[in-house]
Amino acid sequence: MLMQGQQAFENVDLGAKAVQGNSLSSLFQMSATETVEAGKAICWEGDAARHLFQITEGVVRLHRIIGDGRRVITAFHFAGDVVGSFLQGDFLFTAEAVTDCKIRRLSRKQFQEEIERSELLRPAYINLLCRETASAHDQLVLLSRKNAEERLCTFLMKLATRDDQSLRQGLLEVPMSRQDIADYLGLTIETVSRSISKLAQRKIVAPDGRHNLRIVNLARLAQLSGNVDDFSERTCHRGSVH
Repeated sequence: MLMQGQQAFENVDLGAKAVQGNSLSSLFQMSATETVEAGKAICWEGDAARHLFQITEGVVRLHRIIGDGRRVITAFHFAGDVVGSFLQGDFLFTAEAVTDCKIRRLSRKQFQEEIERSELLRPAYINLLCRETASAHDQLVLLSRKNAEERLCTFLMKLATRDDQSLRQGLLEVPMSRQDIADYLGLTIETVSRSISKLAQRKIVAPDGRHNLRIVNLARLAQLSGNVDDFSERTCHRGSVH
C-alpha cells in the first residue's frame, strides 16, 4: 500500500510538473540523459515502439532498408525533436546517431497518460503531430516533383533556416555525410557532390572543411529551392517540442 501510494504521488507530481512546464519537453526532463555514440542505433525497425525519445544534443537520422538492400533516410532530427511521436505499434524505421548524441526516453504508456491528463499538453501534442504530417508532405513533394538541384537547395535551406542555426559569417554546419544527404534526397552521392560543385561555381555556396558549407547567396539558394514562399517563416524545424 505504501509503495502504491508513493507511486501515485510520483505520477501526480510528474503531471503537475508537466502542466506547469506547459510543454512536451517537461515530460522528458524527468528521465535520465543517455549518451549515444555516432553510428549507434537508438531503436530498430520492427521493434515494439514502447518508448519515445527526445534528442537533447546531436543529430539523428531515421532510415529504412528497402527490398534491394538500399537505405532510404526519411528524416533527420535535431536537438529538441521527438522520435516516435506518430507510432502506436512497432517502429517503422531505425534511428541512428549521426553525431554523438544525448537523448532522453519516456515510456509510451506514461507519455499518453500525461497527454490525456493535461489539457495544456494536448494542443502541444497536436501541434507536434501536425508538424510531422507537414514535414512528410514536404518530403513527398521534394522526391516526386523536384529535380536534383532543387532537392539539394531545399535541404540546405531547411538547415539554414532552423531555429538553432545562427549562420555565423554565413557558415552552415552540415553534420551529415554526403551519402546521408543522397539517401535522404533520393539521389546518388555523385549527383550530390556534382550539384554542390555547381553551386560553388555559381558562387551560391562554398565548401568549408569536410562537411560544412558557407552560404554566399542565401536569396539565390532560396530561389533555386523552388519554393521561396515556404521559407518566409522559420517553420522548417521537424518535430520540435520547444
